[in-house]
Amino acid sequence: MHRSILLVVLAAALAAPPAFADEPAPTEPAPTEPAPTEPAPIEPAAALLIPDGVTIAGVSVGGLSPDQAAAVVQGSFDQPVILTLGKKRWRATPADLGAELRLGGAVERALAAAPGEAVNPVVHVRGRYVRAYVAYLDLLLSHRPRDATLRLKKFRPFLTKPREGVKVLREATTLAIVRALRSNERGPIPLAVETVQPKVTLANFGPVIVIRRESKKLYYYQGMRYKKRFGVATGQSSYPTPLGRFTIVVKQLNPWWYPPNSAWAKGRSPVPPGPGNPLGTRWMGLSVPLVGIHGTPDAASIGYSASHGCIRMRIPDAEWLFNHVALGTTVFIVNA
Repeated sequence: MHRSILLVVLAAALAAPPAFADEPAPTEPAPTEPAPTEPAPIEPAAALLIPDGVTIAGVSVGGLSPDQAAAVVQGSFDQPVILTLGKKRWRATPADLGAELRLGGAVERALAAAPGEAVNPVVHVRGRYVRAYVAYLDLLLSHRPRDATLRLKKFRPFLTKPREGVKVLREATTLAIVRALRSNERGPIPLAVETVQPKVTLANFGPVIVIRRESKKLYYYQGMRYKKRFGVATGQSSYPTPLGRFTIVVKQLNPWWYPPNSAWAKGRSPVPPGPGNPLGTRWMGLSVPLVGIHGTPDAASIGYSASHGCIRMRIPDAEWLFNHVALGTTVFIVNA
């Protein structure tokens, strides 16, 4: 029995391969990993763009990013407002006019807007800046009308050309500028002005009298238009009719004659209206003491230096002239 067991052990030993001391015992091979590969790219989220057709302050911003839209709209807003009067032009920036564009909320609304929608931003305007600028334009442009003025040229009346006045309408101009700033309009914007007409023109000037002292003639003009001529008597050499420019300051119908404080009238009494009155039936006193234009019952004195300084006319002529002149009518007396 022991011999049988020994034979089995010996047979198993002879069947196994020989082992060498310098060779390692075989081990299980390590598992291998696949070669590393590049990770797949991650797609970025789509950029936020404003829908097509959307506008902010009238500026198209469709398809733009918020930053791009803000830059475009701000650039448009910063353009100067152009104001005009006739051919004249003025430019004022929104900063000059105290205007500020507040875009933040408008851009956010534009992002959420429907295609084609119009978004209006907030525009803050400091009214005192606009009013100050309009006051400057008023000072620069407004002027009073200039009436026609009268002078004598070659013994005839000559009227200078009148000129219209201009008045800047401050309130209307201020409102127009504020409206342009808030709607992002830049013009040209016509200034609101009012034309002021002169009171005295070539057409309505009124009568003018020119008396040629040496020629003993009185010329009646309507403005610069000659209308009528009359013979007159002027002052004696010792009581000459004064030369110069005067106005009619008194008109009296059927006047009394009162003796002046002069040597030639000493001892004379007042004369009531009537046929023998030295002033006739009409008196037109001038802006020089004791001198006037009047009728005379002494028609034979016409054409001579016969008065004490006054201008005598035939009674019908004086009555016609009285009806065609007014207080303030200019009378030139010239040495001609």
